[in-house]
Amino acid sequence: MYGLVSNYLGSIFHELARERESRIVEGHLCPDHVHMLIEIPPKYSVAQVVGYIKGKSAIAIARRFVGKQKNFTGQNFWARGYYVSTVGRDEAAIRKYIREQEVEDQRLDQLELFIR
Repeated sequence: MYGLVSNYLGSIFHELARERESRIVEGHLCPDHVHMLIEIPPKYSVAQVVGYIKGKSAIAIARRFVGKQKNFTGQNFWARGYYVSTVGRDEAAIRKYIREQEVEDQRLDQLELFIR
């Protein structure tokens, strides 16, 4: 995700998180996936917040970039699953991982060219 979509998604993600009383502490949009460190209050489950952000952001993208105003049935933008882990004392390490993940993905992609 690059350019306009990337810039737009950042603000959308933050707004959607706020609507669920959550806060995106760190985040990074990679070309084919997203990393986020989110503070979620105990009254919401992780599934509720992640599902809300994924669903509403997909609708926002369809409206802004595809021109669809309604009838999103059967449309998919995000993959069905997600990975989640809780963070305690390792928050600094998680933040560093998120910031540097795209560079690491690119490095691994380059290595695969020589292995094949």
